Amino acid sequence: MELIINNKLSILSEHRYLTDAELAKCLKISRRTLQEYRNNGIIPFYHVGGKILYREADIEEFLEINRQEAIE
Repeated sequence: MELIINNKLSILSEHRYLTDAELAKCLKISRRTLQEYRNNGIIPFYHVGGKILYREADIEEFLEINRQEAIE
């Protein structure tokens, strides 16, 4: 379990996982905002052994679905 969490790779699927600190930094939001997104069911996540992880593919899909074009 620790190996999976530390490497952020699943043995079965080889998906990449991000911690809340990593994802908050990537999205340029606070960890508290990320927690609110989790609490409100806005963003998908996994709770594994006391750790919160986000599958990179899920986040990319979430961002694509919620993408809005800029108004010219």
